[in-house]
Amino acid sequence: MMAVLFLDLAVCLVAAAVPASAEPLAVTEIAPGVFVHRGAVAEPAADNRGDTANMGFIVGESGVAVIDTGGTPELGHRLRDAIAVRTDKQPVIVINTHMHPDHVFGNAAFPGVPVAGHANLQDAAAARQEIYRRRLADELGAEVAAGILPLRVDRPVTGELRIDLGGRTLVLAAHPTAHTDNDLTVFDPQTGTLFTGDLLFVDHLPVVDGNALGWLRVLDALSRMPAVRAVPGHGPSVVAWPDALAAERRYLTALVDGVRQVLKAGGGIQDAVASVAADERSRWLLFDAYNPRNVTATFAELEWE
Repeated sequence: MMAVLFLDLAVCLVAAAVPASAEPLAVTEIAPGVFVHRGAVAEPAADNRGDTANMGFIVGESGVAVIDTGGTPELGHRLRDAIAVRTDKQPVIVINTHMHPDHVFGNAAFPGVPVAGHANLQDAAAARQEIYRRRLADELGAEVAAGILPLRVDRPVTGELRIDLGGRTLVLAAHPTAHTDNDLTVFDPQTGTLFTGDLLFVDHLPVVDGNALGWLRVLDALSRMPAVRAVPGHGPSVVAWPDALAAERRYLTALVDGVRQVLKAGGGIQDAVASVAADERSRWLLFDAYNPRNVTATFAELEWE
């Protein structure tokens, strides 16, 4: 399904206060009018204040599209302030690439701005939001988690949705289950820039919260996108396209093949966790934090294949 969305450019941004000590987020202009903030490749912790995912914005003649908003309301405010430093155009759409809190909890800084996301996004987020909020409060403190709002999706996407920013049209695409069951990409044909969300991890080990086989199929489809550069959900601000897919495809293939080998040999899930994709350890950050859960999820996925 394809729709063309002409945004109401009279949308007002009514922003809550952000602490005076919080500086606007640092952003890099990776292509004309396309800006990215690079998050740390790390778990949320006191030293990074939950700033662990990439986010960005694209400026059109009539307004700004915000692509992911960070892992806390404070980060969302700092992103909003970074936008104000770079342009006098106002945010007219927030686009969330998927449900995970490091990409959506900053939405609270953009009240009144419509939110676009995968058609599954709102329900998926609602099912886990309180768990995510409590985890953030445990990791960074109750004051950091204060102000998180239920995620709403005003512009659900099934198939494709085109957003006119004035002289610049973005193409949003909803994907089958891969990293999650609510992954969305954002393509700017004007500059050949693709925001992949967490369909692409670089340096940070990919995290399977959906379906490893489905993810590999989505990567095949994504590789045909006519982009020249991409913004991964985690890792560098910008990478070459489609070359950047190679490492992630290698890991996911090792994950699937390794689990299948354990199953064929009659091994159990503990055998799989102990051995599958072990050769990948030195190639990724946070391998030990996420590979066991990836193996567990993929074992369950393939056990009755």
